[in-house]
Amino acid sequence: MSQFNFVSDLQNALIMDGETRGPAPRWKKKLEASLNGSVNTTRSVLSVSYNTSFSGVQAPTKTPGKSSEGKTKKSNTTPSKTPGGGDRFIPNRAATNFELAHFLVNKDSGDKSDEENDKATSSNSNESNVQASAHKGDRQKLISEVAQVGDSKGGRILCYQNKAPAAPETHNNPLKVVYSIKTPISTKSGSRYIPTTSERILDAPDFINDYYLNLMDWSADNIVAVALGSCVYLWNAQTGNIEQLTEFEEGDYAGSLSWIQEGQILAIGNSTGAVELWDCSKVKRLRVMDGHSARVGSLAWNSFLVSSGSRDGTIVHHDVRAREHKLSTLSGHTQEVCGLKWSTDFKYLASGGNDNLVNVWSAASGGVGTATDPLHKFNDHQAAVRALAWCPWQPSTLASGGGTADRCIKFWNVNNGTLMKSVDSKSQVCSLLFSRHYKELISAHGFANNQLTIWKYPTMVKQADLTGHTSRVLQMAMSPDGSTVISAGADETLRLWNCFAPDPLASKKAVSTSKGKQSVFRQSIR
Repeated sequence: MSQFNFVSDLQNALIMDGETRGPAPRWKKKLEASLNGSVNTTRSVLSVSYNTSFSGVQAPTKTPGKSSEGKTKKSNTTPSKTPGGGDRFIPNRAATNFELAHFLVNKDSGDKSDEENDKATSSNSNESNVQASAHKGDRQKLISEVAQVGDSKGGRILCYQNKAPAAPETHNNPLKVVYSIKTPISTKSGSRYIPTTSERILDAPDFINDYYLNLMDWSADNIVAVALGSCVYLWNAQTGNIEQLTEFEEGDYAGSLSWIQEGQILAIGNSTGAVELWDCSKVKRLRVMDGHSARVGSLAWNSFLVSSGSRDGTIVHHDVRAREHKLSTLSGHTQEVCGLKWSTDFKYLASGGNDNLVNVWSAASGGVGTATDPLHKFNDHQAAVRALAWCPWQPSTLASGGGTADRCIKFWNVNNGTLMKSVDSKSQVCSLLFSRHYKELISAHGFANNQLTIWKYPTMVKQADLTGHTSRVLQMAMSPDGSTVISAGADETLRLWNCFAPDPLASKKAVSTSKGKQSVFRQSIR
């Protein structure tokens, strides 16, 4: 067997074994050069086809055309390189169909062996040139087709990369909130962005750690009133200015604070059982209203009417317009009244006490005060009830939270006096607030985690826990725009949480608020 036949058989054997990787090895190139001519195989053609598929141009052929002198005729076409200037082409072999490529390239032009080509060359050089040119043209055409033709499954025979499949139309990327806090997320999905760390922390030294007191409130004019020890301070949330409003005598202190719905009138219930009215714009006390024999721990406004709850177990309605301010006294509790809230439509007054009772009082027929007997008396809680909140979009729905021995958040329908739902929060419930922008509820807790928890309403699926306080969270208040909650903890800090920022792209729906449903009475305080 001649050397030429030996090389041809060796190359054919490599092809049969499926060897189709990369250019020819160095030893092979030397062997071919020593025989005065290289013999190209299907493998070298496919290597150039990789480059063709990547660059998107027609593949140059390296198959030699043999002249009458037996010398190799070089191709005038230069293979293209990668766009970055490199010369390495790494195919995606997982997406390449080598068997189909080999078949398509050789189905027409691979019938003739190298021996037949040699016989044709020796018999007639002119005919050989014609056959070589035709062979070269057919080979180029096939290579071009191989680079573009797909297999029966629709995939490419030669390719370098696969495009990522397009996401379904209904796909929602949950990671987009990582890049933008204000990214709107549908509230239906329950996956809106809720910051779990406080936006600002204020020092509150001497904040009294007493579960039954209500020592903080946020006004419609964006001013936070807070009682620290024997003093009452005003913090302007817009400017950051702090002003001392008053200081009690030694041994006395403020037990409750409550802003009027509009204006800068602040009601202060003190430890002696009196209710003071202050005009904070002038830093001036307007009047003092008595009526209790013990400290006043809760207050609630209804236009010109301010209701006060005391440790003596009574609730007093004060008409701030009249000299004889005391309208009526309610005696529905046997122990301290520590929770007091008017409904958003001002038709009901809810009171919670240390006797584990929740009483609901209906407004009087004349619109001033309430009936002297409770409309409903709920006794399902097993501990003191301080946390009360009325639903803004369902004025007849009341939420109440129990103390350490109870730990439950309960929802009441005051129209028919039924319990709608009860949820075990796993810790002492100190305060409750409904959101104005979302169908959600936030609760403040004591031992063991001292956290604020946001719940989806009415399912009561937990949305987030806001942690940071190192002691129990005694009270919360909502900003005028309904986006921020301020919490007061026994760790003597006030923390602001931007947890209810409205979605800027959400449709503006009319949500009932206490400010939008105030009483029609607008008369001055006397």
